[in-house]
This record gives sequence, structure tokens and C-alpha cells, in this order.
Amino acid sequence: MGAYIKAISYYLPEQVVTNEDLVSEFPEWSVEKVASKVGVNVRHVAAVDETAGDMAEKAAKKLFEEYSIDSKDIDFLLLCTQSSDYYLPSTACVLQHRLGLRTDIGAFDYNLGCSGCVYGLAIAKGLIASGIAKNVLLLTSETYNKYLHPSDKGNRSIFGDGAAACLVSTDGFAGIGEFVLGTDGNGANNLIVKTGASRHPGRTGLSIKDDEDHVWYDDYLYMNGGAIFNFTLEAVPTMMKQVLEKNQFLKEDVDYFVFHQANKFMLNTIRKVCGLPKEKFYINLENTGNTVSSTVLIGLKDCMENGTVHQNMNVMITGFGVGLSWAGTMLKF
Repeated sequence: MGAYIKAISYYLPEQVVTNEDLVSEFPEWSVEKVASKVGVNVRHVAAVDETAGDMAEKAAKKLFEEYSIDSKDIDFLLLCTQSSDYYLPSTACVLQHRLGLRTDIGAFDYNLGCSGCVYGLAIAKGLIASGIAKNVLLLTSETYNKYLHPSDKGNRSIFGDGAAACLVSTDGFAGIGEFVLGTDGNGANNLIVKTGASRHPGRTGLSIKDDEDHVWYDDYLYMNGGAIFNFTLEAVPTMMKQVLEKNQFLKEDVDYFVFHQANKFMLNTIRKVCGLPKEKFYINLENTGNTVSSTVLIGLKDCMENGTVHQNMNVMITGFGVGLSWAGTMLKF
């Protein structure tokens, strides 16, 4: 049985941080420098009392309203987040109740970041193909800004908070193709929040400088930008070729590419290395920033609303980053 995307919506928090706000804190920067390098003008930031679960709920309710979806038709709930509301229970279980879903359904969280949307589509497709579910609600929600140190101007310029909702069903507007998935835990320390979980439960207050003179705070998100950049340039071109082969496409057969919106510089480099034309390649972080697991769904929704992606198009989507992990597939609109 085939699996299709039937609906997409997303939610962004009300609070925003502009480039002007960042420059007022870090006067050694200029507004133009931030915009030109990372491609972000505005990023949304979750309120102090707003959780990933709250944002996922808002995205799901927006989806239900926008597409006139009856919540009782949902028979499986997936939530991708690295900012769960509790250690336990699963935030997906809490959302089942808050969204008014039936009790005879499956629901669970899975902990992935930048590749999480595509992984979720793979899980949803498997649930449908096996006959376990017919209507899978896939939610992605992240509040990375709660993990950022106030002095971490680099990551604060990149990351935005947000949530997306997608209904995967037995029919819809975009058929989901074959997947390429990858994992390399050897690079786990290159994008990590070290303390707070079972391995290092207590805050240490410690920090060191890495080879790029960036400060690594044990208690906040650390990203080795150079290592992540190198990983991406190694993994993504190979993944793209594998996705094409697995779905029996030539590169020329793909009408549009929606990749994880990491930052403008990285995306432009990927595009050039992969030999993709500008007019077929999505870059739009200006008003959202890097929303981690939600960038692909937000991008697809944006492309559908502005007419860039429409019926009878073949679209490649990919995610890559924290884990380290990567994933890609084809969508047939």
C-alpha cells in the first residue's frame, strides 16, 4: 500500500529575535554580516513557558483546522523532538490527550534533529505499508534556543524555534518514495548538549575552547561548525546519488530540491558541490532560521503556497546533522 503526504502546517512562536537585536548585544557584528553569512533576518523563539509539546499541539490544531481533519481519524501519532516536555512520559502520549485523539492508537516520541522529518516519513510509510495505521500524524517540534548560552552569538544567529505537522495517509497530494538513511555516531560530540541526561545528569558549569576558538559549554548546546560542515559535504552528495538510484531517477528528472535549511552558506556550498541549478534549489531561512527537524516541512509548505512546488513535480527532500545522521527520499506531487 502506498503512503502519501495529505496535509502540512506549521507553527512559529510569537517572540522574535531580529538581526538588529543580536547586533545590539554583539556590536562587533553588523546586520549585513549576519544576513549574508547565515541567511537569517528573523528567528522565532519559544516563550519561557512554551515547550516543544505546546508548539506541536498548536501546529497539529492548525493542521486540523486548515484541512478540515477530524482528529478521530488519526490512528498513530509520531513526535520528533530533542526538547521533550518530560523525561517521562513520552510527550506524544500527552499530546494524544490534548489533541483529543482516540485512545486505541499508537503514539511515541523519537529523538532526532535535522534528519528527523525524513526519518518520520519513513516510519509513517512503514506503519501504513504494514497495515498498522492508515492516518499517521507526524509532528516535529524543537526549542533549541533554550539550550543556547546567551554569549553564543554564532548559534543564536542560526537557530529558530518552531513546530510542523504532517498527515501521512493512504492517499494525498504527494506520494512518498524510497528512503536512504544513514548514521555515524562517531561524530556525536560535534553537536551535543552534554549535561542534563543520564550520562551527565548534573550541571558542571565548565567550558573549554575548541580548535576554532569557539567556547564549548558543558551545560549548553555545542556545535563544532567545521566538523559539521565537513560531514555534510561528505554525506549529502553521496546520499543524493543513492536517493536517485533507489528511486530510479536521473538528477535531471528532479524538478525541485528541498534540503534541510541549515544555513545559507552551507546550502549554497552543497548546491554547488552537487551541481544543482539555483532555480531548482530551495533556500529560505530569512524569517524562520534553522528550525531543526521542522525545516523541510516548513519549506515544502512555503513552496506549495507560493507555487514553486505543484502537481506533476518530482521533489527530493533531505535532512542531515545531529547524530550524526542523514536521510533522503523523493516525493511525487
